[in-house]
Amino acid sequence: MQELLSQLLATSPWEVAAAALGLAYLVFAVRRSLWCWLCAFMSTGIYLVLFARQALYMQSVLQVFYLAMAVYGYLEWRKGRTPEHGVLIRSWSLRQHCLTAAMVVAASVVNGWLLVRYTDAAAPYIDSFVMWGSIVTTFMVARRLIENWLYWIVFDSVAAWLYFSQGLLVTALLFIIYLGIVVHGYFVWRRDRSIQQTPSTTAVAPS
Repeated sequence: MQELLSQLLATSPWEVAAAALGLAYLVFAVRRSLWCWLCAFMSTGIYLVLFARQALYMQSVLQVFYLAMAVYGYLEWRKGRTPEHGVLIRSWSLRQHCLTAAMVVAASVVNGWLLVRYTDAAAPYIDSFVMWGSIVTTFMVARRLIENWLYWIVFDSVAAWLYFSQGLLVTALLFIIYLGIVVHGYFVWRRDRSIQQTPSTTAVAPS
């Protein structure tokens, strides 16, 4: 317990700032606010450096993707909204989810093997799984897909363990907090989507 407290006290202010911005991103995403993408962009820029220093190479690559997705998500959410109901919510079919899950697993295995063979990466397979899962799920957020919240439950749980094992305690705690917000976000979006689909509202754009 004393060692854990010492590690927390030694946490970089940059990690604290990145974690706070990451938390703000998720809260704004639940509310379908465009501010979420600005918070995501700033948090990602900080984490890009932090993960590189921890030899979490796939997490560093993931941050580059997040920077691009923050811009794309902002533009997509601005386009896919109405004055009455804000950002419109979409959904995927079961077939799309099965294909996506298979691709994430396959990509994680191949990526993990390459890291083992050619780098000194920490936790190569778990790192790869979190990276590819997060790529897919962030794309789902940008595309306004309600199932993104269910995906985040899986990947945030694994990410929390990964970051804890690498001594990034504030970030690990952040992802544990994420889990509670993610569950709340799913039910909020499900309620809002039901309202959007009532006959008196503008129809949701097809996925």
